[in-house]
Amino acid sequence: MSKLKALSGFPEWLPEQELVQQQILDTIQRCYTLHGFAPLRTRAMEPLSVLLAKGETSKEVYVLSRLQSDEREPASASEEDGLGLHFDLTVPFARYVVENRGRLSFPYRRYQVQPVWRGERPQLGRYREFIQADVDVIGSESLHVRHDAEIVRVIAYTLGELPIPQGHRMSRCHCPMKKEFAVR
Repeated sequence: MSKLKALSGFPEWLPEQELVQQQILDTIQRCYTLHGFAPLRTRAMEPLSVLLAKGETSKEVYVLSRLQSDEREPASASEEDGLGLHFDLTVPFARYVVENRGRLSFPYRRYQVQPVWRGERPQLGRYREFIQADVDVIGSESLHVRHDAEIVRVIAYTLGELPIPQGHRMSRCHCPMKKEFAVR
């Protein structure tokens, strides 16, 4: 049997680290809900034509295909018929709003906390799979600037509620799993 090796860029936390991560995610979701944002969860995969619509993102997309498909399905993925894992939450959110426009109330206030996948070279603090937390207000027309200010206020409040030790800084909203984090 060959020796098992961890996949680079796909973290698997130890139980203590997972507890800290879950506390952070619970805090984020509680804060967003407290401020009147509705939870949203979209599917993990999107059509490649949707994921690649903005261009220059193809290197970030993990393409999905089934090992065995039936005759009615193409065996290989192409831009028109293939599927890929989403690399951020913006693309699936935009698709969701378009598909549900007639059933949503605007301005639509949502938060979304779920895994995303990026096909880039992993480096210190950058992973191929990670959890992204978004909070947005979207309108059917233009939005008043107060909504931008509200997002800043909600994020500031949420960061203040997280168990980040005094004196620690966050870089690009990256919060490494350090053992100094205490589970409350």
